[in-house]
Amino acid sequence: MRKILAPSILAADFWNLGEEVQKITDCGAKWLHVDVMDGMFVPNLSVGVPVVETMRKHSSLFFDVHLMIEDPIRYIRVFSDAGADSITFHLEAAPDPSAVIDLIRACGKRVGISVKPGTPADAVYPYLEKTDMVLVMTVEPGFGGQAFRDDMLPKIRAIRERADALGLETDIQVDGGINTGTAKQVLLAGANVLVAGSTVFHGDIGSNINAFKEILCN
Repeated sequence: MRKILAPSILAADFWNLGEEVQKITDCGAKWLHVDVMDGMFVPNLSVGVPVVETMRKHSSLFFDVHLMIEDPIRYIRVFSDAGADSITFHLEAAPDPSAVIDLIRACGKRVGISVKPGTPADAVYPYLEKTDMVLVMTVEPGFGGQAFRDDMLPKIRAIRERADALGLETDIQVDGGINTGTAKQVLLAGANVLVAGSTVFHGDIGSNINAFKEILCN
């Protein structure tokens, strides 16, 4: 199964956002993780549609948009039109998850479903055959720079085992406290898409990405 690094712009230098995105592109990144927060579902605000739309005009990266917002079905079409390639929503925020999945699919985008640390693995099981990716939050969503929660490793394993039992090649993404040490743990547990913010954008971006590449290639 493919292994992917998805740098998160939440940790980028927003004064030089275009340059930061270009740097990770030049260093070989293929995905860009875009955290969208509404200050309601999570206690923070971040980027919205105009930022995605503007970046899309200048970047060919795969835009992995993570909606941390209440009632996400309201914004699926606008983020799709803005240039998202994949849209992930939170199971806990959607009154009708199947309707959100169907709309994302109707927009021609990859479907992701995310769960917070307190949500059990089996909550996503009914939707596995309709989704392309499950995002397991390894911190409480809302702020970057939090410490990785290793008690989420059994959840990753359980979802991977369930997907395998169903014969699915589901991407399992992890987000929160991912560095070169915790990356190895989540990969062993069954994850294959790593979201990393400060570990990529703080310091030398090229060296940071190369360190992840070494892990992902093993």
